[in-house]
Formats: sequence, C-alpha cells, structure tokens
Amino acid sequence: MEFLTIDLFKAMLRQALNEIKKREDEFSQLDAVIGDGDHGTAIVTALSAAVKAAEKGTEFKTMLNDMGFDVMLETSGSTSTLLGAFFLGMSDCVSGIALDVVGIKTMFAGGLANVAKQTQARVGDKTMMDALIPAVEAMQVSTSADVKELFKAAAAAARQGAAQTINMKANYGRARNYGERSIGYADSGASSWCCMINAFAECIIK
Repeated sequence: MEFLTIDLFKAMLRQALNEIKKREDEFSQLDAVIGDGDHGTAIVTALSAAVKAAEKGTEFKTMLNDMGFDVMLETSGSTSTLLGAFFLGMSDCVSGIALDVVGIKTMFAGGLANVAKQTQARVGDKTMMDALIPAVEAMQVSTSADVKELFKAAAAAARQGAAQTINMKANYGRARNYGERSIGYADSGASSWCCMINAFAECIIK
C-alpha cells in the first residue's frame, strides 16, 4: 500500500476506539495499582472526542487540529492533554488528503515531538511514552515504502515497549511515590497507547 488516505485514517481511529472500549476496565484496573483507577474511562472519553471530531474532516491538517482541540476542550486531565497534544503535533506537520510513507513518518514524529513538550517522561519511566516513543522510532528507521509494513513495525515496537513496563519502577508523576510496589504491573498509559497503535495496524493490514 502506497498511501494512507483520510478515509482509511478515520477507519483506523474508529477501530482504535472500539478496541480501547473493549479493554476499558483493564486499563482502569492497571491504573488503580499506582494511580486513580480512572485511566480506562479517561482514554475512552478522550479518544471518543477525537473520533467525533474526525468525522467531518476532509483533509489531514484541519481534521487533526480539530481533533486535538476537541479532545482538550471536551475532557480534562493528563490523558486528554497528551492525546490532544499528539494530534495537534501531527497537524503541524501534515497536509493533503493522502500520505505516503514519508508523510506518515513526518506526521507521527510531529505528534511525538509535541507530546514530549508536555511531559518530561521518556522510555524507562513507566508511562505511555514507553509505547509511543518506540513506535515512532520504529517508523523512522523503517526502510519499507509500504504503509502496511510501517504500521506493523510501529505496532510491534509499541507492544514490546508496553510489555517492558511490567518490570519497571515508576519514575514519573504520582506513580513514582509507589517505588518498588509499582513493579510487576504494566503501565496503564503504555498499555492503552499500545492498544491504539496496534489497532491502527490491524485496521490497515486486514
């Protein structure tokens, strides 16, 4: 596949929302170990706002911009702040109605860069960045011109990154107060972002 169209991206977003809804309770239970226990609800609410905003989109830049702002306006908390920043960062780096591999890499890199402005967390801190950073980095180093292969690589890296959070001690945010007690559980944010990226790949390769 040479291009990611606007309609296919919308389908990817809808699939991501469906998959995250299926695991909403799981994400909240993981969050309850070292947090408020509301991450499942928060990510469903935030992504629902994004999907709703995307419905009327006709080209990438404006659609992603609307998604980012709607996520931040309709919901509150760190989950919406980071997801909103992701889409706004994407919007800054994209244009048109179809993207080739280079365009997709640029879009996702822009999303990550904007998220990184909102949080100091990096790989190894037991946060959603443990899934997002490896996924975007896997895209950047991919030499394939096939959009499907690009997302397969991103999803594989996100899954590995999320799995590695099980053995990590939380080093960022309120979760760090739990110290050694945070080890042994996957991070809820890494798990939900991995779910989203994995759903993107599943939608595009089926």
